[in-house]
Amino acid sequence: MKTSRLSFAILAAAVLAPAPAPAADVYAVDKVHSDVGFQIRHFVSKVRGRFTDYEGTIVADRAKPDASSVELTIKAASIDTGNENRDKDLRSANFFEVEKYPEITFKSSRITPRGGDRYDVTGTLTMHGVSKEVTLPVTFLGFVSTGRMGDRAGFETAVTLNRKDFGIVWNRVLDTGGTMLGDDVLVSINVEAAKRPPASPPASGEQERE
Repeated sequence: MKTSRLSFAILAAAVLAPAPAPAADVYAVDKVHSDVGFQIRHFVSKVRGRFTDYEGTIVADRAKPDASSVELTIKAASIDTGNENRDKDLRSANFFEVEKYPEITFKSSRITPRGGDRYDVTGTLTMHGVSKEVTLPVTFLGFVSTGRMGDRAGFETAVTLNRKDFGIVWNRVLDTGGTMLGDDVLVSINVEAAKRPPASPPASGEQERE
């Protein structure tokens, strides 16, 4: 009788105990279906460009979005405005100095839900050797299970940065007044990220050796 009561107590405790929180999912940015672009004033028009070499990781906690995180690394030398001479100048000491500062990085420190699918993602942006705290207004575009291509998640953001804040100050003053280039740069990022499979547990033999 005592054994039956003890077994029932153990079973009840197992059933009533809170289930462990699901682990956050890790997503890798899919470069083929993503875009990191920018635009800046040139005289009275706009020049648009993009970076073609980058990688990023998103840790998405659906139960606690504020516990999620974002990391992005961009190769500065991959800048592409569709003009070889201009791109060469942008890689030079006049602008990004890519040999000295080869990477542009962003690492989030906090994520604040703003209602609906909108979030403020605050973190450290390091570019041209200067690190600044910036906040990206991010819109979550949704999750989807694609079958053959696995689980996917989509995000987009656009933010205006002052290039002078990062020590990129070159400009040309016009004879008629004004400057060739604007200081503000509109950065737009559209991301499709692929869910990484969970890490496989070590084999029993490996556990024993540890």
